Amino acid sequence: MPEKRLLQGNEACALGALAAGCRFFAGYPISPSSEIAEYMARRLPKVGGVFIQMEDEMASMGAILGASLGGKKVMTATSGPGFSLMQEHLGYASLAEIPCVVIDVMRVGPSTGIPTAPAQGDVMQARWGSHGDRSAVALAPASVAEVYELTIAAFNIAERLRTPVVMLYDEVIGHMREGVALAEPAPADLWSRPSTDQKPGDSFLPYQPNSEDVAAVPDFGEGYRFHVTGLMHNERGYPTTSAPVTNRLLERLESKLRPVTEWLQPERYHMDDAEVVYIAYGITARIARQSVDRLRVRGIRAGLLRPRVLWPFPEDAVKAAARHARQIVVAEMNRGQYACEIERAAAGAVPVTRCLKGGGDLISEDELEACVMDAIMDHHQINRIGESPSEAMAKM
Repeated sequence: MPEKRLLQGNEACALGALAAGCRFFAGYPISPSSEIAEYMARRLPKVGGVFIQMEDEMASMGAILGASLGGKKVMTATSGPGFSLMQEHLGYASLAEIPCVVIDVMRVGPSTGIPTAPAQGDVMQARWGSHGDRSAVALAPASVAEVYELTIAAFNIAERLRTPVVMLYDEVIGHMREGVALAEPAPADLWSRPSTDQKPGDSFLPYQPNSEDVAAVPDFGEGYRFHVTGLMHNERGYPTTSAPVTNRLLERLESKLRPVTEWLQPERYHMDDAEVVYIAYGITARIARQSVDRLRVRGIRAGLLRPRVLWPFPEDAVKAAARHARQIVVAEMNRGQYACEIERAAAGAVPVTRCLKGGGDLISEDELEACVMDAIMDHHQINRIGESPSEAMAKM
């Protein structure tokens, strides 16, 4: 059994990257993610890896993409303004199918905002920050142990699907310390990027998809000659303006990411009989989980659906919750970014209430429960969900 250790979330992220086989890190210090770079700077050289502090986040992304094309597992870490600077390269990596992992430890924004305060305001940026119809993968851990676990998962997804993977967690998860026992993954648990069975030569098609819709592009230096571009391209990798070819490419880049929601299912807490369902992620989900227990003591059948994959959107899980619940409460530390998607998926089948808080303060259990009680009264659910709001609030 692994020894239990007291670790910060950012330290667990660095350890997860090393365990996953990351051997190249390029980054620029920025709160509240800087501990990741500091830890990687100390540890990477000891395992034969390379750490480079770049002049800014744009250069950091360029460096990891080059190292990835050379065959290395790569990562960078940032927050807020740095994540904004990375968007152009993220779009490039998506289209050119370059595996990489980007950690975004979220803080209050926009602009410089509050560098040391937690927020969850980068959710939509992770999905739509780069221009064009770019599909995206974004993971959201809710504990120090899960930061380690999902960092390894992020590398597996990035390599197998040849795609950038973003991991979003807030400053609280990044800086909190928890006792965790981190198990080293077995070699069989670490996924590799697909390899091509084509031979070098004029007939070689670097962007010919495999059975998972992934292009098995070889690493630089393996004897193949091919073109890497941010332009729309055909299977030879050459630029094209053909609408049918472009449409097939965009459809393939989207379809190859769909299995991610099956690989990492949401956490379902007390969902079997839940009539009031919280949907939350990150540190907000941990508070919602405690609120579920308190509401159940008061006779209200509450549950929690916690997505671990924010993008691709876990459509089936949310629609299933909407079919069985009588009230959904979306809790997040922003102005309602993920709530928009929940409302779309629920499609009016169940009332959706937003419980939002910004400015750097965490949502409290009392605030969550006040949202639940208000929602029950607003949507006339008094006789359908547990007890009446007045009875429940009298016990608070």
